[in-house]
Amino acid sequence: KIFFQASNPGQLENDSDVLWQRGHVPEMIAYHGRVGINTDAPDEALVVCGNAEVMGRVMHPSDSRAKENIQEVNTNEQLRRRRQMSLVEYDYKPEFASVMGIKDT
Repeated sequence: KIFFQASNPGQLENDSDVLWQRGHVPEMIAYHGRVGINTDAPDEALVVCGNAEVMGRVMHPSDSRAKENIQEVNTNEQLRRRRQMSLVEYDYKPEFASVMGIKDT
């Protein structure tokens, strides 16, 4: 079951702009917009400011469970390609680091 609570339930559904919808299966809910947890200004599809605990699996495009036809590559060719790449160093912008709780920028 999915539970959620809005700080202002009257603004959760608006006749002119319904963003929350039931999914294809009973346990699913879909939101067409950005979701922020511990932030009121998410700038991505999902922004979590703080720790997240996951009870289950997290799939990522680089996860081998999401791939097929995995093959080893020619190491010499990959090293040649790597030499063509640029490496960079950077510092986070202070305003970003502050919002994300990053101490070592």
